Amino acid sequence: MGRSAFDPETGLLYVNANDIAWIASLGQNKGGSTVEQLYLTNCAGCHRDDMRGTPPEIPSLIALRGKKQAGEIAAVIRQGEGRMPSFPNLSRFDGIQIAEYVLGADSKELQSVGSPVNTPAYRFTGYRKWLDPDGYPAVAPPWGTLNAINLNTGEYAWKIPLGEYPELAAKGMKDTGTENYGGPIVTAGGLPFIGATNFDRKFRAFDKATGKLLWETTLPMAGNSTPITYEVGGRQYVVIHATGGRGGPGTPSGGTYVAFALGVK
Repeated sequence: MGRSAFDPETGLLYVNANDIAWIASLGQNKGGSTVEQLYLTNCAGCHRDDMRGTPPEIPSLIALRGKKQAGEIAAVIRQGEGRMPSFPNLSRFDGIQIAEYVLGADSKELQSVGSPVNTPAYRFTGYRKWLDPDGYPAVAPPWGTLNAINLNTGEYAWKIPLGEYPELAAKGMKDTGTENYGGPIVTAGGLPFIGATNFDRKFRAFDKATGKLLWETTLPMAGNSTPITYEVGGRQYVVIHATGGRGGPGTPSGGTYVAFALGVK
């Protein structure tokens, strides 16, 4: 998942992809002007009816209890933060009411919102990954791939698994591919570079014609971004922003730019 890279010399388009099933459903709205309905209308589509979200992409709101104050949450609702958009349509009062509800207040103890909530009969109840009892995708691997597509023919030139779960690889289950976010680049010298993989935190370079792995290294955090390349003093560099945080609780996260010089041993 991310931007693609195109090589004009070969006509190949390099695209990474996820093959992970998600479950979606509809729920019936209760209507009225309650704080619960206000939450269901504005928040449940991402954070789910039960507020558990789909970590790490969409965080659990239950985890905020004891860590955040209502005013802080209301400010994020109104202004947005990170991947979450702003909700300027909600009044400050509505934002505080939702925040109190998220923090565990009984909706019956909260005041009704100022005006009735105009809602359709049904709503989207949020995103859920389809996982097995061990927490891995409940479909056959590979769960993430890097693909080279010939734009002159529309055919795959090659397709390979992208990423591994370190704990599965240690047991001999390699090349599973993993959920990945962040696109590739391809250099004029013929090297597709990509990070993207959530769990092994690798940065890799491949042969553009065959998909053979030529080089890899481990980043401090997962490289969930698209790398760039540039030249200084006659030397070419490739840089990736390692941000991490998408591999679940305990996964390193932060913000580090890591640069590599090409052609230097």
